[in-house]
Amino acid sequence: MTPSRGEISDATSGAAACREMSDATDAWLVGLFAEASSALGSRDAVALLAVGGYGRRELAPQSDLDVLLVHRKVRGIDQVASRLWYPIWDTGLKLGHAVRTPKETLALCATDLDTATALVTARVVAGDADLGREVVEGAREAWRKRGREWLVQLHSRTLERYASNGEVAFLLEPDLKEGLGGLRDIHALQWAVEAGLELSPEDLDHLMACNETLLRIRVALHRHTGRPVEVLRLEDQAPVARLAGFDSDDALMAAVAEVGREVAWIADEAWARLDPPADRSPVPRSLAPGVQIINGEIHLADDVDIAGDATLLLRVATAAAREGARIDRDSLNRLGDRAPVFPDPWPAGASDDLVALLLEGEAAIPVFESLDQRNLIVRVLPEWAPVRSRPQRNAFHRYTVDRHLWQTAANAARFTDRVARPDLLVLGALFHDLGKGYPGDHTEAGVELFAAIGARMGLSDPDQAIVTSLIDNHLLLADVATRRDLSDDATIDMVAGRLGTTVTVDLLRSLTEADSLATGPSAWSDWKAELVDLLVQRVRARLGGAADEPGWRLFPDAEVLGMMAGGGIEVRAVDGTVTVVSPDRPGTFARVAGVLSLHDLDVLGAEAHSDEQGMAASRFTVTSRWGETDWAKVESDVRLALSGRLALESRLAERATHVRPRRPLAAAAPAPPSVRFDDVTSSNATFLEVRAPDSVGLLHRVTKALADLGLDIRHARVLTLGDEVVDAFYVAEPGVGRIVDPDHRAEITRALLHAATDRGVPTDK
Repeated sequence: MTPSRGEISDATSGAAACREMSDATDAWLVGLFAEASSALGSRDAVALLAVGGYGRRELAPQSDLDVLLVHRKVRGIDQVASRLWYPIWDTGLKLGHAVRTPKETLALCATDLDTATALVTARVVAGDADLGREVVEGAREAWRKRGREWLVQLHSRTLERYASNGEVAFLLEPDLKEGLGGLRDIHALQWAVEAGLELSPEDLDHLMACNETLLRIRVALHRHTGRPVEVLRLEDQAPVARLAGFDSDDALMAAVAEVGREVAWIADEAWARLDPPADRSPVPRSLAPGVQIINGEIHLADDVDIAGDATLLLRVATAAAREGARIDRDSLNRLGDRAPVFPDPWPAGASDDLVALLLEGEAAIPVFESLDQRNLIVRVLPEWAPVRSRPQRNAFHRYTVDRHLWQTAANAARFTDRVARPDLLVLGALFHDLGKGYPGDHTEAGVELFAAIGARMGLSDPDQAIVTSLIDNHLLLADVATRRDLSDDATIDMVAGRLGTTVTVDLLRSLTEADSLATGPSAWSDWKAELVDLLVQRVRARLGGAADEPGWRLFPDAEVLGMMAGGGIEVRAVDGTVTVVSPDRPGTFARVAGVLSLHDLDVLGAEAHSDEQGMAASRFTVTSRWGETDWAKVESDVRLALSGRLALESRLAERATHVRPRRPLAAAAPAPPSVRFDDVTSSNATFLEVRAPDSVGLLHRVTKALADLGLDIRHARVLTLGDEVVDAFYVAEPGVGRIVDPDHRAEITRALLHAATDRGVPTDK
C-alpha cells in the first residue's frame, strides 16, 4: 500500500512522525522491490538504498523520496528499475533515483559532494543486504579518507547558503531547511563529524534537540500547506503553530529563533576551527585592559576580575567588532557565568563604550549575537529581554525586533559623517523600536523606557532630550513625506515644531534612512528619499529663519507648466512617472487611476495642480506590480479614457476577475475600511485618509466617489502597508474650500466606505 499522510497519526510530530513515514515507506518499497525483481530469479547482487533525508529516516509528509539501486552488473537491471520507479511516480511522489554499480557509486563519491553526503547516512531498504552494506561502508570510508578536502567544500557550500537564504533566527519568514541555523546546518555538522570534525557531547545533544524542534515545525508546515515548502510564511505561522502544538504563532517563532540561534552558534564555532582567521599569532596582543587577541580570537586574560568590572563586557565586545574577530568560547562562557548586571547609574565611561561598539557598524552585529547567546545584553540593558527574538507580524519587515535594531544601528554608523552628533544617532537607532516589546503604542513605550535608560547611562539632559525626540519622531519624516502635501506651510510648521532644531532634523534624516534600509527592500527608494530630502530642506529653512531655496517644489515644474500652456490633453509616461495635463474637469484623477490599475501599476503618490485658465495637471509616481511596463500603451489608454473613448468600468471589472492574486503580506487580516478627517494638517484644504484592504481598482473607485461628490483633489499620497492601502487626500469644495458641514462629511464617509468595500480582487482569498 502506498504510504500517505493519512497513515501517520496527526498526533505524531517531529522526528517520530518522520520515522513513522520513513518506516511506512520502507515497508511499501520492500513490496515494490519484491515485485520488480521477481523476474530475476535471485535478488542477490541487487540492493535498494535509502539516501539523503530518507536515509536519515527524516521523511516529512511532502518530502522528496531519494533512493539508489545498486547492482553487480545484473542483466535486466533496467527493467527492474522501471518496474520499481513507475509505481512510485504514479502516486505523485517526487522521486530522486539512480542506478549504479558499487564501483560507479564509489567513484562518484570521490568527486561529487552531493552524492558523497547523500550516502553518508544511507541505509539498506531491500535486496542484497551484504551488497548494500558494502556500498554504504565504502562510501563512508571514502568520506572519511578525504575528510579535510570535503570539509573545505562543505564549508564553502554552507557560506553560499547563508548568503542566499539569510538567518533562521532573525528573519520573519525563515527557510527552515537552507537558512543559517536551519536543518541543513545540522546535516552539514553531522557530515562534518563523520569527516573528522570534533563536536563536544554537549553540542551534539543540543543539535539533536534543535533538530527535533525544526522537524516538528517542518512536519506541521507540510501538513498545513500540502506542499514541499520550507519557508515559513507569515500567513502559515498561526495554523502551523496549532498543528505543531505551540500556544501561538509568536510562541512558534520564538522557538524557531531560539533554535536558529543555537544551531548557528554551534556551526559558527565549529567552522571557525576549520577555517581559522589569518591572524594566527599565538603571542597575546593586548587590545584593552584584560582583553587580548590570541590566534585571531578575542580572549580574556586569566587574571581579569570579571565580576568586579562591569565595563569589561563592552570592552570585549568592542575589541571583537574592531578586530573582526570571534570571542573565544571559553571567554564567552566565563562572561556568561560571572559578568555582573550593570549598576544604576552606569560606571563612568560605560556609555562611551556602548557608543564605540555601535560605531563599529556591521562588524558589531555578530558580536551582539554572540553576547545574546549567553544572555549578556540583558545585563547591560534589562529592557532588552522583551524584544529578544520578537517577530514583527507583517512582511514589510525582514527581521525580528532585536535584529532590526542592530541592523538600524549598523546602518546609522555609515551616516555619522552627515551629522553633528554621531553618538546620539547610533543610540537613537539602537533604542528607536525598543517599545515593540511592551504593551501599547511602541513609540510611547519607547520614550518611557528611554527616560530610565538615558538617566541610568548618565547622559546629560540635553542629550537625553535629543535621543528621546529621535525615538518619539522616528516615523515622522517618512510618514509626512509620503502622505502629506509638502507644499503646504502647515505641514512644514508642524514638523518644525515637533523637532525644534536643525541638529535634530539632521539626526532624524539619517535615522529615517537607516531604519528604512533595515526594514526591508521596499521601505526605501529614490522616490522616498527625494520626498524626505525636500521635507528636510523646507523644515531646516523654517527653523533657520530663512526663506525656502528656489526650486524646492517637485510639482509643477517648468516642464509641466509648459505642457499646461498648450491647452490640450498631454500625457507623458516614463520610468515610473505618469504626467497628465488636460482641461480641468471632475473625474480626471479617477480616470487616470483606473488606467494605471489596468496596467498593474501601483500608485505611490500623486500631485495635482490647476491654473486660472482652466487647465489641470497631475503627476503620478507608480511602480509596476509584476515587471516591465509598456509606457506607450499607458499613454494611449490615458488619452482614450480622458476623451471618453475607453470602457474603463467594464475593463476594470473584467480585470478584477482575471488578475493574479497576491499572497497575504501580514499574519492578521486587514482591518475593515475606515475614513478619517483632519482639520489641522492643512491650511487651505480638508485632509482625509481612507484605509482599506488592497484590491484591483481601489484608488479609481475612491477618487471617482470624491469626484461624484464634486470635490477637488489637490494632493494625494498612496501608501501600501502589506495587505492594506492608506490613501491620503487633500480635498476642497469648489468655491468654498475646507469641508466643515457635518452632514456633508457624513455623506463623504458613506460614499468612500462604499467605494472601499471590496468589489475588486483582494490580495488573496
